[in-house]
Amino acid sequence: MRVEQIILREIRMRLKAPFETSFGVTQDRRILLVDVMADGVRGWGEITTVEAPFYNSETTDTAWHIFSAFIAPLVVGQTFESAADLSPLLDPIRGHSMAKAGMENALWDVEAQQKRLPLWKLVGGTRNEIACGVSLGIRDSPAALVDKVEEELRSGYQRIKLKIKPGKDLDYVAAVRRAFPDILLSVDANSAYRLADANHLAKFDEFNLLMMEQPLEWDDILSHAKLQAQLRTAICLDECINNSHHASGAIDSGSCRIINIKLGRVGGHSSARKVHDVCREHNVPVWCGGMLESGVGRAHNVAMSTLPGFTLPGDVSASQRYWAEDIIDPEVTITCAGTIPAPETIGLGYEVKADMIEGLTTRSNTWKDRTRICV
Repeated sequence: MRVEQIILREIRMRLKAPFETSFGVTQDRRILLVDVMADGVRGWGEITTVEAPFYNSETTDTAWHIFSAFIAPLVVGQTFESAADLSPLLDPIRGHSMAKAGMENALWDVEAQQKRLPLWKLVGGTRNEIACGVSLGIRDSPAALVDKVEEELRSGYQRIKLKIKPGKDLDYVAAVRRAFPDILLSVDANSAYRLADANHLAKFDEFNLLMMEQPLEWDDILSHAKLQAQLRTAICLDECINNSHHASGAIDSGSCRIINIKLGRVGGHSSARKVHDVCREHNVPVWCGGMLESGVGRAHNVAMSTLPGFTLPGDVSASQRYWAEDIIDPEVTITCAGTIPAPETIGLGYEVKADMIEGLTTRSNTWKDRTRICV
């Protein structure tokens, strides 16, 4: 496939309700979309950065710069046998995995359309539906959190994940566990604690949690190994794992028993499959985390989650949990059994609402293959 045109767009979307983590509160999202034309086929990807450098070092603005100054000029006009062939071209750009993933994933969409396959089948998926969990932001009180958990369980979600931070943790989790003693429950600290808090974190063992996600520093695999040795609860690593080498190191050191794969964080479908394969080789379960994506990013997450090693419910939930109107049709919905069917239509599996995106766009940048322009 020859890349004839690349358009980078920033759109603004407002979450239906504020979402609080240990990083802060988010409601207005600045989302970058990659719109690619290759051999006359249009593909879409999403750069899943957030607005500030609190999750990782990438932000909406750094991704805009790296994509505009380096990625798009390298890629436009190039010919690839497969979307997986893009990775070696971008390897000299160190880091910036989310910016790279937006580009690569758009090409995966193109390739799936060219081969007349649903994207999930092209990337190697084997499940025709995925199990869904939900991630709940920090609430004002334990009682408010219990009410929200009850609402989500009525919607059918198979696993509840609670965001926690110091001062809003044990009492909140205890209240939920008392109200729902048998549900699949996990917590996510987003690096809010330190190894010195090990005795405090050990108190979570009494809640029979599926996992405790990323309790310690975002780049410290070794400290997580020390903490895991003191806990019965399984640690799941998120921010620490940016590629298959990190996954191997974390598993070998005993830093975790579960790994969260976020498609943007690891650099796109090619790298995600490598992380998945390492974990599967070591019998470490994986699941798909979320970054408050629009429907484009959510559709790519659905495709990735059909890989055989994704044995735990992920954070891929319904569009209507986040947006009054999503930018794909149909929107992502869950069944009463708490699953999302893998779409059977070719490519991404959902129609991207280009007109809606145009109306939401606040800035854009376009690159064209000049060798194909006649004068």
